[in-house]
Amino acid sequence: MITAQEFARRRRDLMATLTKNSIAILTAAPEQVRSRDTYFPYRQDSNFFYLTGFHEPEAVLVLIPKRPQGQFILFCRERDRSREIWDGRRAGPEGARELYGADDAFPIDDIDEILPGLLEGRDRVYYALGRNRTFDTRLLDWIDGIRARARSGAVPPDEFVDLDHLLHEARLFKTATELKVMRKAGAISARAHCRAMRAARPGLYEYQLQAEIEHAFASEGARHPAYGSIVGGGANACVLHYVENSAPLQDGDLVLIDAGCELEHYAADITRTFPVNGKFSAPQQALYEVVLAAQMAAIEAARAGNHWDEPHRVTVKIITQGLVDLGLLKGNVEDLIARNAYTDFYMHRAGHWLGMDVHDVGDYKVDNAWRLLEPGMVMTVEPGIYVAPDNRKVAKKWRGIGIRIEDDVAITRKGPEVLTAGVPKTVADIERLMAL
Repeated sequence: MITAQEFARRRRDLMATLTKNSIAILTAAPEQVRSRDTYFPYRQDSNFFYLTGFHEPEAVLVLIPKRPQGQFILFCRERDRSREIWDGRRAGPEGARELYGADDAFPIDDIDEILPGLLEGRDRVYYALGRNRTFDTRLLDWIDGIRARARSGAVPPDEFVDLDHLLHEARLFKTATELKVMRKAGAISARAHCRAMRAARPGLYEYQLQAEIEHAFASEGARHPAYGSIVGGGANACVLHYVENSAPLQDGDLVLIDAGCELEHYAADITRTFPVNGKFSAPQQALYEVVLAAQMAAIEAARAGNHWDEPHRVTVKIITQGLVDLGLLKGNVEDLIARNAYTDFYMHRAGHWLGMDVHDVGDYKVDNAWRLLEPGMVMTVEPGIYVAPDNRKVAKKWRGIGIRIEDDVAITRKGPEVLTAGVPKTVADIERLMAL
């Protein structure tokens, strides 16, 4: 669990990067309407949660380095017994101070009277313009109000600086505590995938396998998936972000499941592809072994000191060679790579950053060059091969096969650590588990 001390350290570290006489402002995520007057389960903005641990909407975080009266200020909803009966408990300004360590806390309804005074006289405002258009307008109105009083001695801020870059660079490097949470999320997700493998059989619907996975998440305390679960049987696996999950599973087909839980705001992200009936056919196994070889080699390349693109390059080379060996591509491997011929079958990159968001924040390039991998980073490794069902350039036996294998990998000083190793991925291990 992320402790109050770690949230406080994050705020201190961020404020240490801010310039003198500056102010940083972040807004909580708004509630999202599901239909008419009902809402989706609330999920806090990742940046906001990263600095506060605060779970409620209608909140604004203000950080003012070296402010004598207190550096951490939180505006939030007041306690309201009638609303709490309907919607649940609120921390209120008192709870913001007692439970979340705010130096000062005020009702959100008082922000128009208080925040302009905190802005006045600041040299720089750190704020992510464009992420919350409604609050952007309010903030600019407050600045205009200060400017209008310039003849009376009011001093508006000189400049705005995007806060996201500073926060995203900090979030890219996970602490030991964060990695502990992510290991647990990976382990829960791995067990859920094993459950789905054991439950799979012809005639079951994709959404029923989805239910098996998400039941396993919730049973272990990860109450929500980190993203919309993908369960694609047969040719549906060739749709990269297939989310309908509504078709029956057919005997002789593969099923691709891309699903991971969210635990304490940290995501897991696993993909496994396995036979609905528990046994790979010869064409399925041949393509699967190519993807698995690419994934294993890419994980080995996910080492501190290698650049971000190295694991992807490894997968491209192995997959292109495999497609040539199996007759799906013809020609010289290097030439095929140079003209991106492999993208007819492998059209995405081999991974992405992982953390509080499933496609997590952090630059992939620095000064227009791929950045080097460093300890504390966490990434996915997820090559795939997808043979469109209408691809007439290949033999019929390959058509409609979609395969992706994905694990979560932490970069450590000792080498890559696979956080999701608890779910099998070799042909023999998958078939053995499904036979139980």
